[in-house]
Amino acid sequence: MRIAILCGVAAAFAIAAFFYLRDTSGTPPSGPSAFDVDRVLVEKAKRRLTLYDGATAVKSYPISLGGNPLGHKQQQGDRRTPEGLYVLDWRNPNSKFHLSLHVSYPDLADRESAARRGVNPGGDIMVHGLPNGLGAFADYMLKRDWTDGCIAVTNETIEEIWLNVKDGTPIEIRP
Repeated sequence: MRIAILCGVAAAFAIAAFFYLRDTSGTPPSGPSAFDVDRVLVEKAKRRLTLYDGATAVKSYPISLGGNPLGHKQQQGDRRTPEGLYVLDWRNPNSKFHLSLHVSYPDLADRESAARRGVNPGGDIMVHGLPNGLGAFADYMLKRDWTDGCIAVTNETIEEIWLNVKDGTPIEIRP
């Protein structure tokens, strides 16, 4: 029985290693954008990110959030995803999470609030793909909140967002 369990564990590691070695993380997609996007809306309670062109929703995607998703991010390490109006201000093609777009958290109000409480507001909040090497586990990953406060999507989704959302695009994160 122990040998069968050990063989099963070894097989699981071999499969994971296969997917890790064939991961294409850090390779940004190229090509024209498929649609115009002038704002992004994240609805935490619905676990949904939607791209908008004016008042028209052009595409929606399922998301995962921070491991402690209720409420606005208060400080570094609280595993909450911030709420409010921010900007997607830069992108990282060399992310540990396939590709990522930076959310401008913390803003001035977030920094002042944290300073009043004597805590670090945290930062490095991103819209990103899955951890490098784990793209094959997208269905599993999107069924739970696992980030440190970021907004996670599948690798295919972050590639589509990467192509269609320009730096400087507003992002609203609602409860």
